[in-house]
Amino acid sequence: MQSPLTPARSILRNSLILGAFAIFTAGVIAFIQQATSERIATERQRMQMRALNDIVPDEQHDNDLLQDSFQIADRSLLRLPAPATAWRARQDGRVSAVILPVVTMDGYSGRIDLLVGILANGELAGVRVVDHRETPGLGDKVETAKGDWIFSFDGKSLRVPAPEHWAVRKDGGEFDQFVGATITPRAVVQAVRDALQYFEQHRAELLQLTESEADHG
Repeated sequence: MQSPLTPARSILRNSLILGAFAIFTAGVIAFIQQATSERIATERQRMQMRALNDIVPDEQHDNDLLQDSFQIADRSLLRLPAPATAWRARQDGRVSAVILPVVTMDGYSGRIDLLVGILANGELAGVRVVDHRETPGLGDKVETAKGDWIFSFDGKSLRVPAPEHWAVRKDGGEFDQFVGATITPRAVVQAVRDALQYFEQHRAELLQLTESEADHG
């Protein structure tokens, strides 16, 4: 007849069982996290590439946008809270456009992340909102899937419209606001204007111009 376990041996056995279970559980969680993070990274890259090509379509560049990236040095005007990546589009080796990440914290629900494409001549190639938490049915009209408002930036520059008109109509500007929602479009308009100002301040660096080209630009 097997003798009963002493309290000490029972505690030891239970501890070993719990320890083994904890190790097994941690391993399963780590495996799931790794598999999930890889899928998330792949999906994020796919969405990023789609957004970049929406702004500067394939026929307007002959380079790989994802590979032709660079780090933003001066982040203040773009309101980037951390180091961020931007991209150059090229035609025959010359920079034809840049795509800048921009953040505004002034949305109705806080942070809105954008990509702003700017052609070498200073005109907007396109703008896309890539992340936000704005109210469904109101502020989310900044998405291309919910409306065409974001396309109103195409072809605009710091000179067209005039600087004083870079605002929503409620504030005396040229850009429409949404019915029942002014805060979101106001924040996006301001962020896009800031991106254009950043481009003007760093034009030679962004376009990789020589000193002679910059002087005549």
